[in-house]
Amino acid sequence: MNFNSQPLADFLKERRKNLHLTQKALATKAGVGLRFIREIEQGKTTLRMDKVNQVLQLFGQELGLVPVNRTKLVDEKG
Repeated sequence: MNFNSQPLADFLKERRKNLHLTQKALATKAGVGLRFIREIEQGKTTLRMDKVNQVLQLFGQELGLVPVNRTKLVDEKG
C-alpha cells in the first residue's frame, strides 16, 4: 500500500495557494477561525480532529490512519 505522507501543514498550504485563497478566505469557507488555519499551517501538533476534518472536506479529504514503521520507532527510543 502506498500512503501519502505529506505533512498536513504542507498539504493545506499548497492546496490553499493553488486555489489562490488567503488564510482568511479559507477560514471563512471552512467555518473555522483564522487562528486555526494559521495553527495548522504552522504545524501545531495539538489540533481538534473534527475541525481539521471540517477544513479538509473542502479539498475532498479527511484524516485517516497511516501505518508506521514500528522498528524505526523502537530504534529511535534507544
